[in-house]
Amino acid sequence: MTRKYFGTDGIRGKVGVSPITPDFVMRLGYAAGKVLAKVDANTSNKPTVLIGKDTRVSGYMLEAALEAGFAAAGVDVMLSGPMPTPAVAYLTRALRLSAGVVISASHNPYEDNGIKFFSAQGTKLPDEVELAIEAQLELVMDCVSSDKLGKAHRLRDANGRYIEFCKSTFPNELDLRGLKIVVDCANGAAYDIAPHVFHELGAEVIPIGNHPNGFNINDKVGATAPDALALAVRANHADLGIALDGDADRLMMVDKNGKIYDGDQLLYLMVMDRLAIGPVPGVVGTLMTNMAVELALKELGVDFARAKVGDRYVLEQMRERGWLLGGEGSGHLLCLDKHTTGDGIVSALQVLSALRRNGKSLDQCFENLELFPQVLINIKVSPGFEWQKNALLNSEKSKVEAELGNKGRVLIRASGTEPLIRVMVEAFDPVVANTLARRLADCIAPKAA
Repeated sequence: MTRKYFGTDGIRGKVGVSPITPDFVMRLGYAAGKVLAKVDANTSNKPTVLIGKDTRVSGYMLEAALEAGFAAAGVDVMLSGPMPTPAVAYLTRALRLSAGVVISASHNPYEDNGIKFFSAQGTKLPDEVELAIEAQLELVMDCVSSDKLGKAHRLRDANGRYIEFCKSTFPNELDLRGLKIVVDCANGAAYDIAPHVFHELGAEVIPIGNHPNGFNINDKVGATAPDALALAVRANHADLGIALDGDADRLMMVDKNGKIYDGDQLLYLMVMDRLAIGPVPGVVGTLMTNMAVELALKELGVDFARAKVGDRYVLEQMRERGWLLGGEGSGHLLCLDKHTTGDGIVSALQVLSALRRNGKSLDQCFENLELFPQVLINIKVSPGFEWQKNALLNSEKSKVEAELGNKGRVLIRASGTEPLIRVMVEAFDPVVANTLARRLADCIAPKAA
């Protein structure tokens, strides 16, 4: 069955445009509540969900709508306020709740927003549960009797609970004393959490992007705009920098010279650190993972598998194979022995623990890893645009692949969260990669919105 509303990372769109409207979100809360009530029917506990959000101004409206929908379905609600997506996953599991909900559009601009769900185990909802919610959405919204309505209350010390959890993923025998770290919170959900984590572990922390106003989330700061972090690291003569995105599930890092390191490189470093301790049977990347990382891991005897783009697909393969490490170049990194989902703060702590153990600086860790040039072009299109039926594009793609031979590769895909077609070309020569990517993008642009 095809999903109507759920994408690869929940439901997302522009605020005020279907489906990100207060009436739909209220019905979504009701539908999810009805499904959760059925799941919890065999227990004596009343279903309870945790709702967290990022710092977008629209979060207030959508939070109220969700709360009303859950209450109408007879589900109690706990409200955490601004809270990273992985924090909601952790707290849902730690507090033995029925589900967790995050109001966030992650790395998107403030005009967008979205709804993500977590299961009681702190994982993304299974496909069958998302489909059950969509089926319930097609039915008329009702309301339980007054004596069965859900209630809402504020979760106290949510920040403190999550800060302690993050610190628990860092080795007890290590600390961050002597390190000066710039932490870019993207004016997002981790603005009042991430600086405390690194400070309490001993680092001197210089926070940036930590003054959200409802409109500046991801605006020229954070993991999707790491140049701001690079400038701040150099200006403050810091040892390194950490950039999160709006909901703090992505990570980019910067060395003392301002060089930016993406998720592919950081994943490689984490694997190298684990190999120094014991065997690593395999790692899951995506179709976008740089080929240099795959080759480097295989030289080390570590199996590598590619999943579809999207952390949910990386997670699926990791579980199927029983592997603990995986991630995307965009900065979604998964360490299943530390957390059930991608977590920017926890991932940064794994990198920092590696640096502490090997005694190297961030730049020194990548002296033997040179990424292949990748050029990625995003083309805005109309929703539902079927690029696969573009005969000109298919013909040009075949020509480009023939020109590259075994010295590169092509990937064309639709974004799972935005109306974009992403064209990626990887080649040994950056000029060649750019030229070929532009040729392919030009085949789509005339049909774009």
